[in-house]
Amino acid sequence: MTVRLLVGEDVAADAAEVFAVLTDWPRHREWMLLTRAEVTRGDGRSAGSSLSAFTGVGPLGFVDTMEITGWDPPRSVSVRHTGRLVRGTGVFRLLPRPGGCRVEWEERLEVPLPVLWPLMRPVLAVFFRTSLRRLAALTPR
Repeated sequence: MTVRLLVGEDVAADAAEVFAVLTDWPRHREWMLLTRAEVTRGDGRSAGSSLSAFTGVGPLGFVDTMEITGWDPPRSVSVRHTGRLVRGTGVFRLLPRPGGCRVEWEERLEVPLPVLWPLMRPVLAVFFRTSLRRLAALTPR
């Protein structure tokens, strides 16, 4: 079963500045809760590059491997999740607005146990929204 989750946050910074922080993969640990990411193939700034992100505390967690499938600075970056646990697609969109931009984070994920989605969805939504607020706090104003 494929599920969709979309969250957004208004940011008081230019889309280009937000995109630069958003796609600085090693900086993910500064804003994405419990997550650190790295480029594993390519330059990390073009379609075809690969990323690896570990989400967890200490040794407890999981690895999310991804391939960048779309690169359109400063408007969007999209990935295909290729790991054993996380599969599907994700996209960050930056939409201009007066005084800054809106960052939307959309995931379309394959859920192996659909019965758990009603419990997982609110937890993931809080995780994503909190991460986007932390991203907003890192961007220049």
